[in-house]
Amino acid sequence: MAETVRRIGLSLGADLCWPLCYEEILRRIDAVIEHRGQRIRFECERVTIEPFNIRQPCKYDVVMDRVTHWYHTSREWIKKAIVMDGLYVFNNPWSIQSMEKQTTYCAMAQLGLPIPETWMIPPKSYETLPDLDVTLQRYARLFDLGAIGRQIGYPLYMKPYDGGAWRGVSHIADESALLAAYEQSGKYLMHLQAGVDNYDLFVRCIGLGPQFHIISYDPAQPLHDRYEMRRDFLSPQETQELRDMTLTINTFFGWDFNSCEAIRKDGQWYLIDFANACPDSQVTSLHYHFPWLVIANVKWSLYVAATKKKFRKTLDWEPYYDVCERYQTFSERLAGYARIGHQRLETEAFQEFCATSLRHVDEVAWEFFGSEAARRAVRLKVEALFPAHEVEQFTELFWQRIQTWRSHQASRQVAAPA
Repeated sequence: MAETVRRIGLSLGADLCWPLCYEEILRRIDAVIEHRGQRIRFECERVTIEPFNIRQPCKYDVVMDRVTHWYHTSREWIKKAIVMDGLYVFNNPWSIQSMEKQTTYCAMAQLGLPIPETWMIPPKSYETLPDLDVTLQRYARLFDLGAIGRQIGYPLYMKPYDGGAWRGVSHIADESALLAAYEQSGKYLMHLQAGVDNYDLFVRCIGLGPQFHIISYDPAQPLHDRYEMRRDFLSPQETQELRDMTLTINTFFGWDFNSCEAIRKDGQWYLIDFANACPDSQVTSLHYHFPWLVIANVKWSLYVAATKKKFRKTLDWEPYYDVCERYQTFSERLAGYARIGHQRLETEAFQEFCATSLRHVDEVAWEFFGSEAARRAVRLKVEALFPAHEVEQFTELFWQRIQTWRSHQASRQVAAPA
C-alpha cells in the first residue's frame, strides 16, 4: 500500500502547553492511519515567520492558526496560501478580520438567536484628523447617554465592540456608573448590552469542528478556577440546544474553533459573547477540560488533513436566511441551521473516521496525560505565568485536576458496556 504524507502546521503565538501535548500524542500514535485504501502519514511542524513570495507553494495541508487575529504578517501569508494553494485553516482569516462582535450580534439576532438588547454608542474621544473633524461637526449629534441606559435597563455592560479577554468591560449598576465608565472609555467604540441579572447558570460551549464541550463557568473566580469541574449539570435538551447554537454560529462565520458564552435565566438561554477568534487553550485556565481540547484538536486536524477537506473560502449565508424565512418557531429554525452546520462540517463522515481510523487516539491520549511528558508541559506553562514561589503549588493543582479527568474517563469506559 502506497504511503501519502499530509502536513500540519501550527501557527502559534504565546502557546506552550497544548502544542507540546498535541505533538507528543501524534508521536505516540505514530501519526499513521489507513483510510479508504490509503496509508497516510502525518507530519507536524511549527510555522515560522519569514518573507514569502506570493507564488511560493505552501507545504501544509492544514494550519491550526493562533496568531492571525492580531499579527498581520501571518494573516496575509495564510490568506495567500488559501487563495493560491488550497490550504485549510482554523479559522477563516477573512472572517476573523472582519467579524467583530458587532457584526456577530447583528447576524445572530437576525437569525433569531437569543441576543440581549445591545446598543452601539459613538466613542467619547477621537484621533485628531482633519476630515473626521469636519464630519463630526456636520453630522455628529448630541445624545442622552442616561436615557439610553434607562431604556436598556440596569444592570448593563459596557464593552468594546471588537474586544476580547474581558478588555475594557465594565459592569454598570446605575446611571452614574454609566456616565463615569463612558468618560473613561477614551477612543474605544463601545457596546451597551443589557445585563442578565440573577441568572442561575453561566456556561461556555467550546466548538472544535463538529465536537462540542460545555463547561460551567464562573467569571467572578480567579482565572484558574473559572472553568468549573461540574459534570451532568444540563438536561439532554439544554445540551443539544447549546451545541446547535454554537454550531450555527461557527459554521455561519466559518470558524472551526470558537467558544460561545451563554447565560441561563428562568429556563431561557442568552448568548452574550461568541466571537472568539482565539479561544482559551491553556492548561492554566482549562485544567480538567484541557485534555478534551487537545484530543479534539488531534481528531479534527487529522480528519481534515486525511480527507483533504475543502476550505470554504466564501461564507455563503443565504441557506441560513432561507431557513429563517421558511420556519416560524425558534426550535424549527435552530434545527434547520444545525442541519446546514453538520453538512458543512461533514459530521457523519467525521464520526465514522474517528470510529475507524482514530479509534486508538482516546486510549493513547489517556495514557499520555498520566505521563511525565504531560506534567512537564503543564509546568512549562505555569512557569511562564506564575511567580516562582507559586510554580510547584499550581503545577500540582492543574496536574491533579487532569488526573481527575483521567479517573472520570476510566470510569466511563468501565461503565460503557453496561
